Amino acid sequence: MLLIYNLFLRIYLILILISSFFNKKAKKWIKGRSGVSLIRCESSFWFHFASLGEFEQGRPVLEKMRQLHPDQKIVITFFSPSGYEVRKNTPLADYIYYLPLDTAKNARHFIDNINPTLAVFTKYEYWYHYFNELNKRQIPLYVISGIFRPGQVFFKWYGGLHRRMLGFVTHFFVQDKESQNLLQTLNITNITVTGDTRFDRVWENSQSPKRIETIEKFKAGKPVFIGGSTWPQDEELITSLIPKYPDWKFIFAPHEITEVKIQALLKLIPQGKVVRFSEINETTTLSNCQVLIIDNIGMLSSLYQYGDIAFIGGGFGAGIHNTLEAAAFGLPVIFGPRYQKFKEARDIVEQQLGFSVVNAEELQEIADILISDKAYRDEVGIKIKAYVKANTGATGKFLEEID
Repeated sequence: MLLIYNLFLRIYLILILISSFFNKKAKKWIKGRSGVSLIRCESSFWFHFASLGEFEQGRPVLEKMRQLHPDQKIVITFFSPSGYEVRKNTPLADYIYYLPLDTAKNARHFIDNINPTLAVFTKYEYWYHYFNELNKRQIPLYVISGIFRPGQVFFKWYGGLHRRMLGFVTHFFVQDKESQNLLQTLNITNITVTGDTRFDRVWENSQSPKRIETIEKFKAGKPVFIGGSTWPQDEELITSLIPKYPDWKFIFAPHEITEVKIQALLKLIPQGKVVRFSEINETTTLSNCQVLIIDNIGMLSSLYQYGDIAFIGGGFGAGIHNTLEAAAFGLPVIFGPRYQKFKEARDIVEQQLGFSVVNAEELQEIADILISDKAYRDEVGIKIKAYVKANTGATGKFLEEID
């Protein structure tokens, strides 16, 4: 199985190399790993994140560890360019790298240089050679905000190698009891149910959000419908609402902000009603615009403070994006049908605080209810915000366990 795993990684690398000739993300993936000189540390805390979402998820732990151990070097690694490119200059770490491809040689070289006294992986990403090398050196390895489902490879007949990876983990800090129960079927007992550190992050953000004067001028006292991390199929649905609710304003923060994607979105919106954030200047009369497109990165978590309803993108693709950022501000959330992998989404749908739709007709139905009945909308908002607050505390539980 290890031979197959190593072969798969090499095939993956070849495919990424080929893709890099015409795909910008693949090109960054390759370039970011080429010719990197590791700075040797006497000791460090190593945090690994798959991408930007996992960074934000693990950020509360990272911040607390930085605060509690100010003299300790912190190393961050990312697998994806979407995490590295946005957070490569974060002051929360001393050194930030792309994670080298998971080979035995790379794992030895990387760990030799950063000399971690502990390693923290957020939610998922299980790399055999890195985990094995940490285990051989008796370096504690923690998984935080872990989430496990029956369909994952660990629980399949052919998942022997991946089950071995789980055996290298010092302690699992999982989001729910179901994850604990699944791990226990594999005779893994080094588990603590702490919840999800994302709740800590989004709650903290909602208590002191960054003020955006431009958004205040655009809002102009009117209710706002926000499309967060949207993809084209999400945008087709949301834009169908624009002519039906002329007293509402709409903000789109697309997941991808390439010019091709932005132009495709612009074609869905009636002319004269839309402005791009990058094109706003002192002569722009924002109060007359009904639609605003955010064509930059990093604003979404603060945007939700100005919203009344949020549609979270991704639910027609691999899975929805972060619903909790909007929920922490008390916004009822709507999303597509692919949300089952996310515990918080299942929770809020079950409690009727979030709403899943599969087409424009269903979106229209729930939008009519939320828009026409402000008292109901406010009630949902109060309850969903309380749900977020009630689930905070995972960071503190983790720190208590490893102290």
